[in-house]
Amino acid sequence: METLDPTDIRLLDALQQNAILTTQELGDALALSPSQAGRRKQRLEAAGYIRAYAARLEPSKLGLDVQSFVQVLLASHDPEGSRDFRALMKSRREVISMWALTGEADYLLRIYTADLARLNMLIQDVILPHRAVGRVQSQIVMDQPKADAGLPL
Repeated sequence: METLDPTDIRLLDALQQNAILTTQELGDALALSPSQAGRRKQRLEAAGYIRAYAARLEPSKLGLDVQSFVQVLLASHDPEGSRDFRALMKSRREVISMWALTGEADYLLRIYTADLARLNMLIQDVILPHRAVGRVQSQIVMDQPKADAGLPL
């Protein structure tokens, strides 16, 4: 694994805050020339430190007014059922992230829907009927006092 120097860390942190910074802006922020900043950025991309660039969209502007977390406990852990469940959740656009967990729940899903009726439909008609699913517990997000943040560098 490549060792990151303090300038690399500052560059990564700057890109977490604003991924569309130009090389000129990166250079200014890091006290480097634009070409030096660009080369460092390319090196970090090639080394896999930067997976992708994405825009953070405002869910409410897109009519996605309900954010929820859904815990799923599998009824059985047979490999085929688990694979099928994972594939199903990956195919659902409402499920924006999925984690496999230790503890009581096997999976935690982060879901955005337009309303509670659509969340209910997803849970009742898609998740619960799956043969691998034993139990589902959902929590509706009332407020998000801290927005999704970058990694602590």
